Amino acid sequence: MGRGSGRPQLLFNWEALRHDRRGTRVEQASVMSERSGAAKPTVAILLPAATRAKMLAPEAERDLAGLARVREPSGDDLTAAALDELLDGAVACLTGWGTPPLGAALLGGHPELRLVAHTAGSIRKLVPEEAVARGLRVAHAAPIIADAVAEFVVCQALLGLRPLHEIDRGMKGGDDWFALRDRYLGRLLGAQTVGVVGAGYVGRTVIRLLLAFGCRVLVADPLLGEDVASALGVTRRPLDDLFAESRVVTLHAPVLAETRGMVGAAQLARLPDGALFINTARAALVDEAALLRELERGRIGAALDVFEEEPLPADSPFRALPNAILSPHAAGHTVDTYRRQGAAMVEEVRRLVRGEPLRYEIPAAALPTMA
Repeated sequence: MGRGSGRPQLLFNWEALRHDRRGTRVEQASVMSERSGAAKPTVAILLPAATRAKMLAPEAERDLAGLARVREPSGDDLTAAALDELLDGAVACLTGWGTPPLGAALLGGHPELRLVAHTAGSIRKLVPEEAVARGLRVAHAAPIIADAVAEFVVCQALLGLRPLHEIDRGMKGGDDWFALRDRYLGRLLGAQTVGVVGAGYVGRTVIRLLLAFGCRVLVADPLLGEDVASALGVTRRPLDDLFAESRVVTLHAPVLAETRGMVGAAQLARLPDGALFINTARAALVDEAALLRELERGRIGAALDVFEEEPLPADSPFRALPNAILSPHAAGHTVDTYRRQGAAMVEEVRRLVRGEPLRYEIPAAALPTMA
C-alpha cells in the first residue's frame, strides 16, 4: 500500500517506538530466549526495520521471544542470501510490507518451514500457490485490515453525501451562514441504497457497518450464495443492475482475470445523477479513463484511494476534480490496525508452536480467488 511521506508528530512517534523496541526490555526478552533457546523452535523475522517498528509493539516482541528463538535480519538486509540464512531451521517466519517474494526455490530449500505469518493482507506475490498446496501454511492479517478499510469507506460515503470538508471551507471563507447550510444540505447515508461489489473480508465488514446505519445493501459477487446473502441481510444483484439501483457503490473485489476492468463506461453511465462511486480496492478493477470522463461531466462524485499510477502524479487530472475526494492508498493504515496485525501474527506463531488451530490461516482452495 502506498504511504504518504509526512510524519505525524502529535499522534505517534515511530522513531521513539523503534528505539523502545530495541531498548532494554526487548533486549532482556531476547537474552531469555537465547538462554533457553535449545528447547525452543526458531522463528525468523523477515520484516524491514520500519515495518517491524510499526507492526510489533514491545509486548509482541516479548511474546515472540518467550516462545521461540528469534532470528532477525541485520538492518534491512533482506537479500536472497540473507533470507536463506534467516530461514535456516526456522519453523515459522513473520513477513509483511517490504518482505521480498519467497520463491519456490527458496522455500524448497527449507522443508522445515511450516508457517508464513504475514502481518499484511495479500500474499499473491509473496508465496507461490504450489507451496501452499504442498503443505506450507499461510496466515495473514487481511481480516484485521478489513476493519480499517471498512471504516474508511463509511467515512468516504459520509463525506460524499454530507461534504463537511466543503462546509468547513465555506465557514472559514466567510460564506453566508444560511446560504452555506442550504448549499450543502446533503443526504442521509441510512436512507440510501448502497451497492457493494465483492463480499470478501472487507466487503462483509462494510456491509455490517452499512446495515447499522439502516442502508439497503445490494451485493454483486458471483461466489455469494443466496443463503449466505440472506444471512448477511443483503440482496444479490448482477453488476449492471447494482450500478443502476445504487446511490453509492463501493468496490471490494480482488483483481483477477475476470474482474480486471469490470467497471467501465457502461457501468458508470448506469449510476443515477448525484451518485457516489468509491474505490478502496484496486485501480485495475476500473477503466480509469472512463471514470475520469464521467467525473469531468460532473454528473456523479467519487472517493478514490487507489490509482493506476501510485503515487498519483502531481499533474494528474484527478487532482483538479471538485467532485472527487482523493486519498493516497491510505484506507487500511491506522496505528491501531498495525498493532493488531503484528499481535495477531505473533499469536498465530504461538498457536502453531502449541499445536493449536490457526485463526487466520488461508485455505489452499481459496488462494485463486483472493486479492
